[in-house]
This record gives sequence, C-alpha cells and structure tokens, in this order.
Amino acid sequence: MSVDVDGSRYVDDVEPRTLLVQHLRERLGKVGTVIGCDTSNCGSCTVLMGGADEAPRSVKSCSVLAVQADGASVTTIEGLAGPDGSLHAVQRAFHELHALQCGFCTPGMILAAVDLLRDNDDPSEDEVREGLNGNLCRCTGYQNIVRAVQAAAAELRAPVPQAQEVTA
Repeated sequence: MSVDVDGSRYVDDVEPRTLLVQHLRERLGKVGTVIGCDTSNCGSCTVLMGGADEAPRSVKSCSVLAVQADGASVTTIEGLAGPDGSLHAVQRAFHELHALQCGFCTPGMILAAVDLLRDNDDPSEDEVREGLNGNLCRCTGYQNIVRAVQAAAAELRAPVPQAQEVTA
C-alpha cells in the first residue's frame, strides 16, 4: 500500500487484517493517534483521511483497514501543526481554553473539530456538540471543548491582515 501521512509518502506491505490505527502507531510511529476502545465508539483514534479527489474527512482509524487507505492522504494530530511547528487554530484554542484534562481524547476531538469547521465555520453550541458526537471525553463536561471549537471557528473566520507597504 502507498499512503501519504502528514505530508510524507509511505509504501509498505501490510497484512490485510491490519487496522489503520495499528499501522499509524506501530509502523509509522504516529502515537498521537490513540487506541481507545477498538470498537469505534470513543473517537480517540480519529484522523482525517481523503482521496486524491476528495477533501479529508474525519474517520475512526480503528474501523478502517490499513489497505483501505491505499492511495489516500491521512492527517494525524502530529501533522496538523504548521511546518514551522505553529499550532493549528483548533489546537491552540484547546490549549488556551483548557479544553482537556487527561488529554486521551484530545487528538480525536481536535481532528473531529477540524472536520466540523470545514463544513460549518460558525457553529452554535448545539452544532458543535452534534459535530463531536461519537468522540467521548470521560474527564470534562464538554463545556470548554465547545468553547474552544467556537473560539477556533472565530479565529479561522477572521480576515487575514494584509501586509502594508511602507514608503519612506
């Protein structure tokens, strides 16, 4: 199989029964993709995956066979930050607004939120909760998670300041 993970191409022989989450963690060292329940109920293993002609969407990598990712592009939590290490707006908002406690669910929550914000750039509280449905947090009451997603949405909607030409 050949898969692009976080901007790097990997070509591997994989057993047909290998799950994508196992391949990412054990073969590629992408340990930010967490194995939670192994039943696709908790969402901790969420990554973004898309083909050549489709935008990456959130998928639970414990319910995808590695061979199903052949030819796809996968983004893990490690690949979400910018090339210079700058945090993505959602990562930054989770950090700044304390949208995590133990952190186990955080990678999946962040990637699910990125997918949600691709479709809805100004979600209401209820829409955030619906968009993160299937990603479980056992530590928080979700309120700071919802706030973080909405703060990231506001940051992503904000106009990018244009550099102004300075004349002497």
